[in-house]
Amino acid sequence: MTALAAPRSALGHGTAEAPVLALREVTKTYDNAHAVLDRVSLEVPRGAFIAVMGATGSGKSTLLHCAAGLDDPTGGEVRVTGRRISGLSEAKRTLLRQGRIGFVFQSYNLLPSLTVEENLTLPLRLAGADADGDWLDHLTERCGIAGLLQRRPSRLSEAEQQRAAVARAFASRPDLVLADEPTGALGPAAAAEILDLLRELVDAWAPAVVMVTQDPAASARAHLTMALEHGRLRPVLTSLT
Repeated sequence: MTALAAPRSALGHGTAEAPVLALREVTKTYDNAHAVLDRVSLEVPRGAFIAVMGATGSGKSTLLHCAAGLDDPTGGEVRVTGRRISGLSEAKRTLLRQGRIGFVFQSYNLLPSLTVEENLTLPLRLAGADADGDWLDHLTERCGIAGLLQRRPSRLSEAEQQRAAVARAFASRPDLVLADEPTGALGPAAAAEILDLLRELVDAWAPAVVMVTQDPAASARAHLTMALEHGRLRPVLTSLT
């Protein structure tokens, strides 16, 4: 099983804890075709930022869908904060996602009729949770959007929209953030800003982040970069700095 030791800043008082995300021998096939995921095993501790690289069609999105409980693996198991999510009812998986997992998408997924602030707090409202004003103030300042909260997405640049999407993913203080091609729609400069921002947020608040990407520059920000090829994961670059 591929595992990454948590950075020192992410470790607690010397006590062991379950990985935030654990995939154990996960296989996924569709319509009896070849395996999109072939016995994938991966452990992601708190405070780790992992980039998974692969070509279009390599199974990166399938990997995230299984990790989030949006899709059931054909074989193996998935655990989030020690709890097995494979086989849970959809209602229970939804509750777990709302409380434990944040998402960042390539297309931002901001609702155009809502302000930035309303977009940030929407997942919390849907979960019936109250927003922590102090936390959101700190988060939006760190993401560089504190002065944009009353704007609608159409009045933001693409980089600002993705910064807002990153802030939304972290608004509930999730244990795990899953990022699906978060720089795919951005130019090189804006992409570098988003990658730097994700790394800063991991280093500051120690969630676990798994990002799938085709951008080689991602490896410079992640603690571990892995390649997904022919359904298998292999490490290609590690940096714990």
